[in-house]
Amino acid sequence: MALAAPAKPRLPPWAERLIALYSSQTANQFILYGNVNDRFVLPIGDAPIGTLYDFLMRVMMPRFDVVISYDLGNGVRIDKGGEVVSRWPAFRETTDLPRAPRAAVEFLTRLFRYSANVARLGQPPVQVGFIMKAAHLVAPAVPGALNYDLNALALLIRDWSADELLTQHQLVTWLIADNRNDLHALLVNNPRAAAVEIPLPSSTELANAVTILASRYPDAAAGTSDASTLAGQLIGSTLGSVENLLKIKHHERKPLAGADLVALRKELVERDASGLIDFIQSSRTLDDVYAQDRLKSWLRQDIALWRMNDLQAMPMGYLICGPVGTGKTYLVECLAGEAGIPVVKIKNFRDKWVGSTEGNLEKIFRLLQGLGRCFVFIDEADQALGRRDAGTSDSGLSGRIYSMFAEQMSDTSNRGRIVWVLASSRPDLIEVDLKRPGRIDVKIPVFPSTTIEESLALIRALTERRDVAVTDQDLADIKPMVPLLLTPGAAEAIAVKVYRTTRTEKLTPIDALKRALNGYQNPVPSDVMQFQIELAAKEATDVEFVPEEF
Repeated sequence: MALAAPAKPRLPPWAERLIALYSSQTANQFILYGNVNDRFVLPIGDAPIGTLYDFLMRVMMPRFDVVISYDLGNGVRIDKGGEVVSRWPAFRETTDLPRAPRAAVEFLTRLFRYSANVARLGQPPVQVGFIMKAAHLVAPAVPGALNYDLNALALLIRDWSADELLTQHQLVTWLIADNRNDLHALLVNNPRAAAVEIPLPSSTELANAVTILASRYPDAAAGTSDASTLAGQLIGSTLGSVENLLKIKHHERKPLAGADLVALRKELVERDASGLIDFIQSSRTLDDVYAQDRLKSWLRQDIALWRMNDLQAMPMGYLICGPVGTGKTYLVECLAGEAGIPVVKIKNFRDKWVGSTEGNLEKIFRLLQGLGRCFVFIDEADQALGRRDAGTSDSGLSGRIYSMFAEQMSDTSNRGRIVWVLASSRPDLIEVDLKRPGRIDVKIPVFPSTTIEESLALIRALTERRDVAVTDQDLADIKPMVPLLLTPGAAEAIAVKVYRTTRTEKLTPIDALKRALNGYQNPVPSDVMQFQIELAAKEATDVEFVPEEF
């Protein structure tokens, strides 16, 4: 079935902003970062989909006399206007175009200045465009390093936008980097350069692309007649990944099936994120959370507001706190299943290489913006979120991580779109600013069992899950052996032991349970348990979340 043709595609918002900045002569040096390695809908020329390089050549610089590019692999290349460049003395004096960064930048600076000087002498001006691919590899961020050669190189590049001789000449330079944080600070902080982030494609851009690609890969698109619906199901993916997916399905002569799209989207997004995130898939709901009726009612009210698109009362984030083993992650899974939206779990984004951690976080935040509505789960938040003042032990890395999270979590435009969910057994170690209202609006304590009946119900539920049946009379007989302050994690360990004993030693369920409880010791020391209970109780947003016993 053919897809309905959408309205004529427009350039994405970032491209229109770039054109406005360039046309107004606001800057002649541009830092393009973010989703720079993707493909884009280009409603200009014969090829409707192309790369960022195609966009710069076809949209930004179609009438330029000379276009030069540089990257570490290919060195300096003359992409357009070779006959013009061949007349420049600096070019004629060079037998081989330079490849090393410092030599290449010095060579390019001489060309740019010569071209500007010729124009000042009254000769026809030459429009020169320059594209530096993977600029973060040429002039990388090296905090605090006294690398004189690298600093000199960055200064020369910055001078292309600051030298009056060059700024008055028809010169434009494009520095392309994966992440802004990966680029040398002298370039990032240059007030004369304009930085433009290229985000992941919106659902509209994906719909336009899918419609264009459907004619190339009809077998893949045969299963749907609505490009917007398909694009909405693939939101968060790069256009390049979607194009590859259509190619594969077309080659297999299989249409894209709706049942496959959830798994396909998960696979595409996780691959694009380079292993920095995971999707948590959950079939559980809040009905699977034992007791805590007041808490479940509150969460269901939030979900109802979200579904009605009434976002003003939606919290910016949740903090789930409680002793270890109380099921904080389990609660997040149940909340995700109840809401029916994706939960993104941020994995270990820290890297041993200087600047890579900040770059990884920048990539994660860009992906979250592209996903639309989602929960963002950060486990062990007291360790992951950094510290405002971490001293000099990590060269300020923890402080930079803290600042990046603080900025993202306080962005009110994300209310109802991105909900932060932090989990920690030590909420006192999370910076106060990160868990204040406006970043974390609801703090949810999770506690161990407070009565023998709660402990029994927990053990029974987990043993029955393993088809080990224990009768009411059996449970009544073992009441004196049942411990208080039992966590789901500890109860899980008891249930596993009971199951194992019934299988290996052929004991009855009640005898196996008695053996498991005989001499039972809580895996968490009592002083640690009491301390973490007190922390959770103090953090609670609503006193009704806290049992009377605590």
